[in-house]
Amino acid sequence: MSSAYTIGTSYPLEDETTTSVRIADHASERPWTARPTTTATSIASQEVICAVSESRGVSPTVGLAFVNLSTSEAVLCQICDSQSYVKTINKIGVFEPSELIFMNTATQSKLYCIVQENFPALTITCIDRRYWSDRAAHDYVEMLAFPEEIESIRVSMEGHYFAACCLAAVLKYVELQLCKSFAFHSLRIKFEPSQGSMMIDLSTIVSLELIQNLQKSKSRDCLFGLLNETLTPMGSRLLRSNILQPSTEPEKIVARYDALEELSSKEEMFYSWRLMSGLCQLSKGLSIRTRFLLLSVALHSSKCIASVLTRKLILNPVKSTFHHVEQSVNHVIMLKSYVMSINPVYEALAGAQSALLKKIRDAGVNSLLDVARQTYKEANADATELVTRLAEVYDLSLDLKFDSARQYYISLSVFGLDEGPLPDIFINCYRKRDRIECQTLDLVKLNQRITDAHNEVINMSDRSIQELISEICADISGLFRISEAIATLDMLAAFAQLVTTQEYVRPELTDVLAIKSGRHPIQEKIHRGKFVPNDTYAAQQSRFQIITGCNMSGKSTYIRSIALMTIMAHIGCFVPADYASFPIVRQLFARAAAVDEIHANVSTFAAEMREMSFILRNIDPQSMVVVDELCCGTSTTDGLAISIAIAEAFVDSHALVWFATHFRDLARIMAERSGVVNLHLAVQLSPQADKMTMLYKVQEGHVQEKFYGLALAKVLSFPQEVLETAQMVSTRLNEIAERHAAGSKTLSIARRRRLILHLRERLLQAVNGTMEGETLRRWLERLQEEFALKMAAIDAESDAFTGDACDNGTVKTDDGQDSFQAVEDLEYDNKEIASTG
Repeated sequence: MSSAYTIGTSYPLEDETTTSVRIADHASERPWTARPTTTATSIASQEVICAVSESRGVSPTVGLAFVNLSTSEAVLCQICDSQSYVKTINKIGVFEPSELIFMNTATQSKLYCIVQENFPALTITCIDRRYWSDRAAHDYVEMLAFPEEIESIRVSMEGHYFAACCLAAVLKYVELQLCKSFAFHSLRIKFEPSQGSMMIDLSTIVSLELIQNLQKSKSRDCLFGLLNETLTPMGSRLLRSNILQPSTEPEKIVARYDALEELSSKEEMFYSWRLMSGLCQLSKGLSIRTRFLLLSVALHSSKCIASVLTRKLILNPVKSTFHHVEQSVNHVIMLKSYVMSINPVYEALAGAQSALLKKIRDAGVNSLLDVARQTYKEANADATELVTRLAEVYDLSLDLKFDSARQYYISLSVFGLDEGPLPDIFINCYRKRDRIECQTLDLVKLNQRITDAHNEVINMSDRSIQELISEICADISGLFRISEAIATLDMLAAFAQLVTTQEYVRPELTDVLAIKSGRHPIQEKIHRGKFVPNDTYAAQQSRFQIITGCNMSGKSTYIRSIALMTIMAHIGCFVPADYASFPIVRQLFARAAAVDEIHANVSTFAAEMREMSFILRNIDPQSMVVVDELCCGTSTTDGLAISIAIAEAFVDSHALVWFATHFRDLARIMAERSGVVNLHLAVQLSPQADKMTMLYKVQEGHVQEKFYGLALAKVLSFPQEVLETAQMVSTRLNEIAERHAAGSKTLSIARRRRLILHLRERLLQAVNGTMEGETLRRWLERLQEEFALKMAAIDAESDAFTGDACDNGTVKTDDGQDSFQAVEDLEYDNKEIASTG
């Protein structure tokens, strides 16, 4: 797109006027995070135009139409969004348009301002309202869509007025302002419902390093870099789209699992595809090499097939030029090599059993007519013969050269003239260092004859080529289906490449999240052979998991690994674990990057609060949340209070939450709430507390190491008296806190209730499980014994501290006041500390 278009201007298609825009402040929304783009991963080279339109009301409906000029694809969306327009912003961020189009009457709307705030570098153009016509959209569909898809698209557009209007606006803009038009029945138009994919907002994409490494933008140490073993640009684009929008359709996910399992288990089929793409090692035998050598060359020469189909054959200038006619021959020949490579792909998938691989194999396409390029051998031969004759007559060493400006010319060395003048037959002489470049009158005439012949051939061929292109466009839907099938196969083969070289396992789709020996996929790649695996289990009775631990003990790595494995499972890839099962997650949120946002002029704490507000407004029971070190940027008292409040809200949301924190009091206070689990990353602390060994192993309960901060401080060159004072104060604080924390009868009641709820969940699992007979009886006996012991321990602890708790007036019976009571206990501790000096 031209850089002349600027944000906040109304670009006139005919007679519109420029409008100014006031940017409003929306402090409650999640702050904009720069889109991660690198040379290897960005789709910025693609030209995507997006039109946006919305209804009015409390729950606005937003229509979106994305037209990718690079791939000849139009995607329509209509979203029932909230007042924060989070789904709309997420959708725009995924497609990364090069330009946005709004109605010129929408420049003062809230949506317009929010889009500008989240995408400040994006070009926004406003066009007249009359171009937003649903009737015009239906006309475009009849004219441009694939004939076999027109009826389904028409049905999809019914009831989606705003999406249809956006389609009409963006296609009119392409026609009038970009002076481009699509060939008849050549545009892939599809309606993408708002459901069916996981929502991952832009900040989460950055925090989890899905597309780009936070430290080194060009590094492959990100999820996309790990999985991107694709061999074609279209496969790479499909993988990126899937990472940013993982599927939530179980049937689609399972179909990919089946296909991936077959590719990774059938070695010949897998290596056939990799060899066909020409980028795998030719080490699997001569027969495979011989069979697919031709296809390797063909696929290499047709990697830009999407660009050929779209920019060269489908998307045409409104006014045809001689250059466009001349290039059409080249593009048809390029298309030929692509078509020739299709049949070997079919043969490579012979014997496929999974439904998805069969679908890819049977995509099919009709044969296309071949095109022979007209040559000018006679004219070229005449030029060569002329120069040879001149060299003999004048006894000179002459070379025939060619460039686009002069066409054929003669070059000779000045040392071959014997200091004499150049014969008069040579004209247009030009000396260039030790060479003389010239022509003759006959050569000039020959050049003109070659030019005239070339133009005549091109003009005479124009009609035939256009007829051929029309025939190609009649089959263009089949070619695009094949391109999509190859992209899917390429992505699955990339997964298979990873699966066959790593110890990954096929996940299951269940109602619980259970991972045995799970590993962080990226860190495992970096620290090969040293990564410590961990188990994870999360259900409704363990939905909020507090992760505590020492500095550098692995809390962040553990919780991020869960989020990354969840995404991998939803895109159809196997995961780094011994066993894994996942529920369908509709939304994924992460707060895992504690840095000051200088560009937004906000501190770490302010950025955290804005993001947490965003998450709390959009969370639901089918969400997953990963929070790392919340509220470390403010005072301890305020940070703990806010963390408790946010934790309470997360528990009530029934989402799956992993909450890594250094607040040990948060773990103690929330421990008795139903659905809360305390975990910690284990360390070994020496008796003198001067040495720690990180085990990187998740264990039950909150962290027990009381002085791990002091142990780290002792490694540094602190003055001894400072360390001694810190040790004394820390010990005193710990004694007071423990004495008052253990004495509340309310906590004992909550512990009993939580133990009973846990027993209920275990019994329900037994009812729905496969154990029976003697195995079930023994399991129930162990469960009964375990329950009785834990209940007895709670009763004994309660009896031991009942008197002290009653004296302090801390006994309450309302379970809803647990957290409030615990905070009062902490306040009492602080008062006692102050009184003792």
